[in-house]
Amino acid sequence: MMEFTAEMIAGFLGGEVVGDKDAKVHTVSSIEGGKAGSLAYLTNPKYEPCLYTTGASIVLVDRTFTPSQPVAATLVRVDNAAACVVRLLAMYEAAKPRRKGISERASVASGASVGEECYIGDFAVVEEGARIGKGCQIYPQVYVGRGVVIGDGTTLYPGVKIYEGCVVGSRCILHAGAVIGADGFGFMPNAEGGFDKIPQLGNVLIEDDVEIGANTCIDRAKTDSTVIRRGVKLDNLIQIGHNVEIGANTVSSAQTGIAGTSRVGSNCFLAGQVGVADHVTIGNRVKVGSKSGIDKDVPDDEIRLGYPALPGMQYHRAAAVFKVLPELARQVRELEREIETLKKQ
Repeated sequence: MMEFTAEMIAGFLGGEVVGDKDAKVHTVSSIEGGKAGSLAYLTNPKYEPCLYTTGASIVLVDRTFTPSQPVAATLVRVDNAAACVVRLLAMYEAAKPRRKGISERASVASGASVGEECYIGDFAVVEEGARIGKGCQIYPQVYVGRGVVIGDGTTLYPGVKIYEGCVVGSRCILHAGAVIGADGFGFMPNAEGGFDKIPQLGNVLIEDDVEIGANTCIDRAKTDSTVIRRGVKLDNLIQIGHNVEIGANTVSSAQTGIAGTSRVGSNCFLAGQVGVADHVTIGNRVKVGSKSGIDKDVPDDEIRLGYPALPGMQYHRAAAVFKVLPELARQVRELEREIETLKKQ
């Protein structure tokens, strides 16, 4: 287990130590859950009271922060505590030993190609013609189909399934249970009142530095590719339909659903449970609030809220009216009674 002293952390982050420069930590914790040997951080002022009671050995704080009470923990003052937390977490992650080697209980086809320093865990299956880059981490019970291509340094957590012919870039992270390349939801009504399946002959193309959450499903295209561009981050339990394209560095929270052949631009943010209808185009840098339903194209740099989704200010004005509808209805009924009385007079 690796240990770091306050002095080492301050040197790495360009900070200064207030307290015991030899204080040691081997893990990271929240400030309210801090224990001896842990590094905590204060990035939100509402948690300041926890600073005076935390059991953490070292706490990161902004350089401008001044405690109002004595602090038992050693402080490391830095220019931006929130940004430094991210750097430290990345350092801890990088310090973890990486697994290597192919398990005897894995099934790797003779015609598959596996790069150097890869790990393939128990009961993983790598089919004929698959190509896996250098330094990949393929955890137990992963399925890599025929002809799949996986770039260098990509991690597939337990139970990931990648269907035939799909492509995953370098440095991607696919969390447990993600399914890449299942058939798109394509059916055509027939004369008997049932549905005929439309063959889905395309694939899924995932570019570099993409992270896909647990149990998220990305369907293969009917033809061509369903495309997830570089740097996209998808949360858990998201459904991406066939022939969808998601632009670079777009982020989506959990339970979003994007129907077939829609386009989402780059640098967009879709909050939780957003629904996007089929054949809709969303521009670049668009923000969509949770539970919103997008059934029409959205231009660049817009905000959409509600169902059906409205432009931001229009939605807020409508919501303000909605809250007083019962009172407005009461007033209308009173006015109707007064009008009836005046008519009788």
